[in-house]
Amino acid sequence: MQNISTLDELFERAIKTTRIIKNKNVLRHDYIPEKLPHREEQIHYFGEIVASVLKKDRCSNVFIYGKTGTGKTAVVKYVLTKLFDKAQSFGVPFKICYVNCRLAGTEYRVLASVCNALNVKVPFTGLAVGEIFDRFKVALDLHASLLIVVLDEIDELVKARGDMLLYELTRMNESLSWSKVSLVGISNDLRFKELLDPRVLSSLSEEEIVFRPYNAAELYDILFERCGLAFFEPALSQGALNLCAALAAAEHGDARRALDMLRVAGELAEREAAVKITDEHIRNAERRIEHDRVIDAMKNLTPHSKLVLASVYLLNKENINSAITGDIYEVYQELCELTAYTALTQRRVSGLISELDIIGLLNSRVVSMGRYGRTKKIRLSVSRGLVSKVFSEDEAFRCLIEYSPRCLTNVGGHKA
Repeated sequence: MQNISTLDELFERAIKTTRIIKNKNVLRHDYIPEKLPHREEQIHYFGEIVASVLKKDRCSNVFIYGKTGTGKTAVVKYVLTKLFDKAQSFGVPFKICYVNCRLAGTEYRVLASVCNALNVKVPFTGLAVGEIFDRFKVALDLHASLLIVVLDEIDELVKARGDMLLYELTRMNESLSWSKVSLVGISNDLRFKELLDPRVLSSLSEEEIVFRPYNAAELYDILFERCGLAFFEPALSQGALNLCAALAAAEHGDARRALDMLRVAGELAEREAAVKITDEHIRNAERRIEHDRVIDAMKNLTPHSKLVLASVYLLNKENINSAITGDIYEVYQELCELTAYTALTQRRVSGLISELDIIGLLNSRVVSMGRYGRTKKIRLSVSRGLVSKVFSEDEAFRCLIEYSPRCLTNVGGHKA
């Protein structure tokens, strides 16, 4: 009864407190504003490429690179929405299909999403990928239209499943009579091209656009425009806005992170019944987002990346705080045996270590060993408790955090 009373008081207080946030949706990642500051050049270039659709011609395939939060998806959606409206007014048969490959996860679901855009019903599971592909081609030719397929975070699909789907999509125009398909690939990984077969690469990357990170002044402009829509006046101090832009610029020029920080800071200020969002709210929001981001990153790792991270975790438990790649690979091989995964080569594991370093879960540094040359030392960048928490909630990998690798007796000489 006490819990119900406490909740009632909490809800009543939430209703009565001073409102700071006017429209939270404008701070969400999927909100596309009327203006996209500091992306005019990319909008113009991408618009030039796809404009040939208005002449009923297939546009070139486009590949767009850039780190998370640099405006890639927003620019693509913004330009294609405008293009669709113009095509409608000119009577051009034009369709768009947007697929987030990280969410889709498999070739089957990507193709099912494309079929749905053409009103072709595909069961959630049960068909061969080839069958769905055939249905897609038949339906597209019946529509006699131009189709642009946007594959967002395509690097995630290729890393997990290979590039066969891309190969098929880039070749399908050869078998279409009345319709044409163009692809827009969006990747957060600047090295994505290294994963592709040369045959896929030659036909996919007809045009390329690279999005650089935003600097602090540009992030300030983006936040300033959104603030007028998101908050009641005068809910945000100038100093808090400057701080939010500076913190996000220092991270990687990530506009999504800046908007998240602003949204969470507003929520924290409202809960405290504050009159304004202050610097302290921004810093508290940053800490909360960082914590959530790390947990999310660990949960979404591929199985082999989880095994590599678990290997470093187990070495750390044995007070081997800075391990070399060879040590990690030995533990990794044992964990593969334990979980029935086929071990990758040491070179590929070294690549996974670099990827984990890039996303901030591991830290690797090159140290001099004197006349013995130089070597790379790898350690955890996050707390062992956080790794343990995430792995303990993962049924498939829960057993790893308590495992004692046999090979650890051989690596004691590397303790640091």
